[in-house]
Amino acid sequence: MLGVYRILRLRQNPQRGAIFQQFQGKGILNLNKIYSKFGCATSSPRMQQKGLENVTVSEVLMTKGEANVGSWLWCRVDDAVINAMKNMADNNIGSLVVLKPEGQHIAGIITERDCLKKIVAQGRSPLHTHVGQIMTDENNLITVTSNTNILQAMKIMTENHIRHVPVIDGKIVGMISIVDVVRAVMEQQSGELKRLNDYVRGEYY
Repeated sequence: MLGVYRILRLRQNPQRGAIFQQFQGKGILNLNKIYSKFGCATSSPRMQQKGLENVTVSEVLMTKGEANVGSWLWCRVDDAVINAMKNMADNNIGSLVVLKPEGQHIAGIITERDCLKKIVAQGRSPLHTHVGQIMTDENNLITVTSNTNILQAMKIMTENHIRHVPVIDGKIVGMISIVDVVRAVMEQQSGELKRLNDYVRGEYY
């Protein structure tokens, strides 16, 4: 993932655009493979082309339909882990926001990695283990806000080796994943890449 982040940073530098194009032309860098690997082909609403420096997490949430509190998927601290696992599997996602027993107050998050490392690897029963026993609790969460720039969000994820980050503006407003971030970056870069390809092919005078 760090390699992808460096590629995207490379593309932002106009002075290195020729190098980027040369790599792509030689097959060293295949964007279609990157799109496929990170699930960037999607029917979700696309964001307006406005430049990465102007794209925030809130716009990513809007494309996911998470603009309103409660639209994200969640479970409770006292739910059985097996139910959280089924929820993630049924919705093809890798994490859930964990809420306290009452209300919409965040207690932490649970991810597929938590289930693998703390349930499967340790031989524990997902039927008899509560989500609160294996989740990352609120005191150890790494978070972003809805105003966080998308590249900053990617940097936070890569530097901390995490794939899911809650979005908190005083209260939980959503969750973004590394797939969401890469998709957003790729969408913003697609316009730049098209213009570069047109130039190389002689469609600009």
